[in-house]
Amino acid sequence: MNAQNKSTAPRGNGRKKGRAASEPAEATSEHTPRDAKDWATTAEENAEKAVRTVREKVEAAAARPEPQDSPHEIAQDNSQRSVTEGRHTSLDEARAEQIALANRANSPERIRELIRSYAAEHGLSPADEPDAETDSPERPRGHYDLVVRGRQVSCGDHFAPREVAVRDGKIVAIEPLGSGLEAARVIELADDETLIPGLVDTHVHVNEPGRTEWEGFASATRAAAAGGVTTIVDMPLNSVPATVNAPALEYKRLFAKDHVFVDVGFWGGAIPGNQKDLRPLHDEGVFGFKCFLLHSGVDEFPHLEADEMEEAMAETKTFDSLMIVHAEDSRTIDKAPSPNGDVYDRFLKSRPRGAENIAIAEVIERTRWTGARSHILHVSSSDALPMIASAKRDGLDITVETCPHYLTLLSEEIPNGATAFKCCPPVREVDNREKLWEGLIDGTIDFIVSDHSPSTLALKDLGNGDFGVAWGGVSSLQLGLSLIWTEARRRGIELAKVLEWMSRRPAERVGLRSKGRISLGYDADFAIFAADESYVVDATKLNHKNPITPYQGKVLAGKIRKTFVGGRLVDYETPTGRLLNRGAA
Repeated sequence: MNAQNKSTAPRGNGRKKGRAASEPAEATSEHTPRDAKDWATTAEENAEKAVRTVREKVEAAAARPEPQDSPHEIAQDNSQRSVTEGRHTSLDEARAEQIALANRANSPERIRELIRSYAAEHGLSPADEPDAETDSPERPRGHYDLVVRGRQVSCGDHFAPREVAVRDGKIVAIEPLGSGLEAARVIELADDETLIPGLVDTHVHVNEPGRTEWEGFASATRAAAAGGVTTIVDMPLNSVPATVNAPALEYKRLFAKDHVFVDVGFWGGAIPGNQKDLRPLHDEGVFGFKCFLLHSGVDEFPHLEADEMEEAMAETKTFDSLMIVHAEDSRTIDKAPSPNGDVYDRFLKSRPRGAENIAIAEVIERTRWTGARSHILHVSSSDALPMIASAKRDGLDITVETCPHYLTLLSEEIPNGATAFKCCPPVREVDNREKLWEGLIDGTIDFIVSDHSPSTLALKDLGNGDFGVAWGGVSSLQLGLSLIWTEARRRGIELAKVLEWMSRRPAERVGLRSKGRISLGYDADFAIFAADESYVVDATKLNHKNPITPYQGKVLAGKIRKTFVGGRLVDYETPTGRLLNRGAA
């Protein structure tokens, strides 16, 4: 998801600190004077000093390739600024109004009424459990539902000639090619075809219900299947209501049920005031919780200040959940140039690397202080990689993702007015891209997911090409494997490594224990991939609901020919995907 995408969103929240107005921050300086007048004077001086210090660090971080300060020092300075301002200022009016709007949009009472209306309209009971699977018919011993035979079958870090047998949606046998396994259906791979595990994309904005004109479960999962993605995990926004309480999750599942072509899991959201809802959402099966450190771009999903994020992390640690974070610092962006206009370089300067660096430092240190499990979303700043590597060496349970657009596009090549390229954080320079690839290869970056964040054509402001007005998000769910494979093979990176980044590692991080591999006992989720077949991207032929992509006209290598979910061939007409719960997938 791309924060602050809409023209009405504030550019940042430099005056929005810490706790609610009724709960001012406690003084932390041991030198705080007791006299009220002296206290006020000292507090103002401390605040000004803290602001200057952080501003200097931001400017320095944006200007040099590798930050010299440790994450701990950056986070401490950032926190001190928040504390000193928080003593005598409350949340400003804009954020207070946003939280009030979010409370109305996400009200459990309102959502329960929506559930009742939906159930009455569709003649179903919201409390109904998913349809139980019917018993499979008796079959002869050794006879399977499906067998796929081929000379190139993924076997982890290599490919080999194998026969893969499926029964009841699971992989139950893998034998050398020529074993003659029998099945109701047998598929022989062509010489140019490879059997690969289905990709796992843990960063997808489906937007239904509420913004279904942007995307929906049917269109998103068709696009996923066409790109070889067999499992997605849906973000808690931009749907309305946002998935920030158990009723909202139930409501979203009603729209997804019977409309998905691949398996779908769900993230919960962490926003101001919903800490009590986190454990119930966890118990209902969400895979973790997403938060923002600046305006999310939609008012019904307010961001957390760093102290609030720390409190949410401490809560999620009590039940061993995962906190995933959109890490950009609003105060840094407040001081950056305006993004308005059709000049891409101006937009790039409005989202400096320093904004990511400071926010990532916050995530690292709050992870350290709480002992929680955390994950940093869509990293675009290569400057942050040294501190991420350091955090991992320190033993923190922290992982990092990046996206195809940061690994394949270059800011130097983006035309002015080309708002199809707008995303937040932004696509950066060529040297930055090369360092992201280095971070993938050395393991600092753990995996690649799409951050599929679609919108209508009108919201992209195509007529004016104003980067300050256009929605920020790239639609690439269907294209991800081809994009990465095209770039990887040029760099001499093997397909097995690409599949590790796009299938096994994301599955492992979110706890999808039966996904991400072609292995005994795993779900029969796989795709037939023609690695040498090329094609030209045509937005009008993609399954995404809105025909816009920054890759229009690009020649890509590698094409998905067939996709199987649970051993069933996706036909794009009959939805057979499942809704997943954490711990049961």
